[in-house]
Amino acid sequence: MSEPIIPTYEGNYVFAEDRPLQLFSGGKLQPVRLRYAIYGKLNELRDNVILVCHALSGSARVGDWWPQLFGDGGVFDLERDCIVGINIIGSCYGSTGPRDINPETGEVFGMDFPLMTVRDWTKSQALLLDHLKIDKLRAVIGGSIGGMQAIQWAIDFPERVERCIAVGAAPLTAMGLALNHLQRLAIRTDANWLDGRYGDNHPPEEGLALAREIAMISYKSAGLLTERFKRKPNRSGENPLRSLTERYDVAGYLDYQGERFTRRFDASSYMIITKAMDNFDPAFGYQSEQAALERIRARVLLIGISSDWLFPADEVQDLSRRMRDCEVEAEYAEIESSHGHDGFLAEPQKLAALLSALLRS
Repeated sequence: MSEPIIPTYEGNYVFAEDRPLQLFSGGKLQPVRLRYAIYGKLNELRDNVILVCHALSGSARVGDWWPQLFGDGGVFDLERDCIVGINIIGSCYGSTGPRDINPETGEVFGMDFPLMTVRDWTKSQALLLDHLKIDKLRAVIGGSIGGMQAIQWAIDFPERVERCIAVGAAPLTAMGLALNHLQRLAIRTDANWLDGRYGDNHPPEEGLALAREIAMISYKSAGLLTERFKRKPNRSGENPLRSLTERYDVAGYLDYQGERFTRRFDASSYMIITKAMDNFDPAFGYQSEQAALERIRARVLLIGISSDWLFPADEVQDLSRRMRDCEVEAEYAEIESSHGHDGFLAEPQKLAALLSALLRS
């Protein structure tokens, strides 16, 4: 794995201190904190900015989770590009989230945290870029939930976005909604959940781990799991023919991923973000999807992943067709990968040529 890339600058932007940020759900937040990271430098014209939007468990530190896209042979050249990453509201990596104190009650927000939408994220990101005096974006790029943000940016701020690149992103199908529902249910049924008001010493780790295990199945493909694990007993020496609790190797892998995830993520944030993921729809807040898509002025590249069954490639391709029907300069490309939805993280080299071609044109 490539070494993480260190940001040139990292800090917080606090706003909505005098007047609350009005959310599209009807809720509000006051104040709001956004954690952000910058790689490289703004040029004199301040027009070399690429906004990179993170997925569910990502952070503002793009160089931590997409290091392969930097440097020689990569997509981002820090001698030329200024890369900005912003942690979304509701996350647990520095921005305002459900583990913060609710100023109205003096207690942790928990599930009193207001419902977030992708439009709230792009609105808050635009306010941060206003603060940084960045009026125009050479590109907005993201995968999964990050891709949803890229599409929303192109709709909500057409005059600010030159290029929009979204990987493995479209409105969720019924299957995706079902999987997210089960993940949130796994968290809610943990005895330590307490409606999100758990203490730091007793978080709902079992529920969060199970949610992650369900998600991991949707992030991978059946072919990849078969190739890696087949029907082998767990590599720890267990024998699934001996007892109910002894596992096959694929089960050991899932349990490991779930346990590891609880060390770095928060259950309340998982609830908030997956619900916003459910609710993503280009038509949200507009008269129709057509009315929303007709606003786009950016060059758009939507990228599907051949083995992705969380965001099937044909759903992504169909969204690009609907954009073209609205006279958007939209293209579709597909990555051949056995890694399923995780292909945009597992095989970033396959993205590099596609991204570079649009960014350098």
